Amino acid sequence: MTRTLLTGLIAAITFLGSAQAEVSGQDAFERNDYTEMQNWLCHPGKSDDACAVDLTTTIVEANGATTVEDFSAAEEPVIDCFYIYPTVSRDPTPNSDMVPGRELITVHQQFARFSQVCRQFAPLYRQMTLLALQARITLGTLPTDLEMRYADISDAWQNYLRDHNDGRGVVLVGHSQGATMINELLEKDIIGTPAEDLIISAMPIGITTHIDAATGKAAGLPPCEEAGQTGCIISYVSFRETSPPPADSFFGFKSEAGEDALCVNPAALSGDENLHAYLSAQNATDPTRQPVFAEGVEIETPFASVPDLLSATCQTTDTHSYLSIAINADADDPRADDIQGDLLFQGAVQKQWGLHLIDMHLGMGNLIKIVQEQTENWEATE
Repeated sequence: MTRTLLTGLIAAITFLGSAQAEVSGQDAFERNDYTEMQNWLCHPGKSDDACAVDLTTTIVEANGATTVEDFSAAEEPVIDCFYIYPTVSRDPTPNSDMVPGRELITVHQQFARFSQVCRQFAPLYRQMTLLALQARITLGTLPTDLEMRYADISDAWQNYLRDHNDGRGVVLVGHSQGATMINELLEKDIIGTPAEDLIISAMPIGITTHIDAATGKAAGLPPCEEAGQTGCIISYVSFRETSPPPADSFFGFKSEAGEDALCVNPAALSGDENLHAYLSAQNATDPTRQPVFAEGVEIETPFASVPDLLSATCQTTDTHSYLSIAINADADDPRADDIQGDLLFQGAVQKQWGLHLIDMHLGMGNLIKIVQEQTENWEATE
C-alpha cells in the first residue's frame, strides 16, 4: 500500500459518511433472509454465537502487579444491542460475501463485551470491501453496490424489530463503516418512526458525525450529556494528545458549513476520571509487535487493562473536533509508557488516522458503564 493509497483510503472512508451521492447498485440483487441464523454473527438464537468468546482480562496495576478479571455475560439482560462492524473484508469483490472471516476477530474486539449489559444482535452484511475502497482511490469510481449494502442493514433491523424486539430498549453500536451505517439507519429507518422511542442510545464511533447547527442534534439525536440520559447519541474520533489531527485528517473534520463533529467523552459521561480501556493483548496483524504492558509481565489473557494510565478530553481546533488521548506515564510506574493503536505504513505512523484502530477499545469499560446507567433509567421510566 503506497502512502498515496493510504491517504486516499481515508478519503474513501469520509465518502462513506457523506451524503449518498454515488450509488452504483442499479441492478437487482437477491435479498438476504435474516430469519436464517447463518446471516448473523451474534444472535440469541445462534448456537455458534460469535459473541460467546473468551473476554478474560489481565489487570496491570501501577505497581506492576497483575490480577485476572474473569468475565461473565448477563443472564437475563433487559435491553438489546444492535451492532454493525467496520471495514474489515478482504474479499476480492466490491461487496463482501456473507461468509465471516476477520469479522469474527472484530466482533471479539469491539462488541462481545456488551453481553454484560444486553442481548446482542450483529448481522453480517455485504459491506464495502477494502478492494472497493482502493478502486475508489485509483480509478475514481465506486463499484460497490451501496443499495445492496444498506438493504442488508435495513432488512436485519426490520427482522429484529418484527421478531425479537417486543418493546425492548436498544442500543445501536457501530465503528467506522459500521458507524456510517448506524447514522444511515437512524436517518432512513428510525428517526420519526415508532422505533425512535426504543432507542436508548446510539454509538456511531470512529466516524465524523456532524452536529446540526439548527437543532443541536447529530444524526437526529441530541448528544448524551448526563449520566443515565436516554434517546441520545455518543460519537468520537480519537487522537493522541501529542499528535492532534492534521489539517488533512478526515476524522472529526468540520463540515463545509462550519458544523463541528460530535465529541462525547465516554469517561466524563460515565463519571470516571480516566478511560477504562480494554486493550488487545495480542497484535493480530503483526505478531512481531506484540504489546508490552509492563516489563517482565506476560499476558496470557485476550485482553489487558491498565487502570488510570489513559485519560481523555474533547478538543476543538479550527478544523477538527476529537477525543484527545493522554498517556499518564510515570517514571515510578513499571508499566509501559505507551500503548499500541497507531496505523503504521513501512514503520511510519499515519497521523491522519489517529488512534482509529482502537477507538472502541479505549472507552470500552466506560461505554459499558454508560449503558448500565442508561438501562436503569430506561427501566425506571417504562
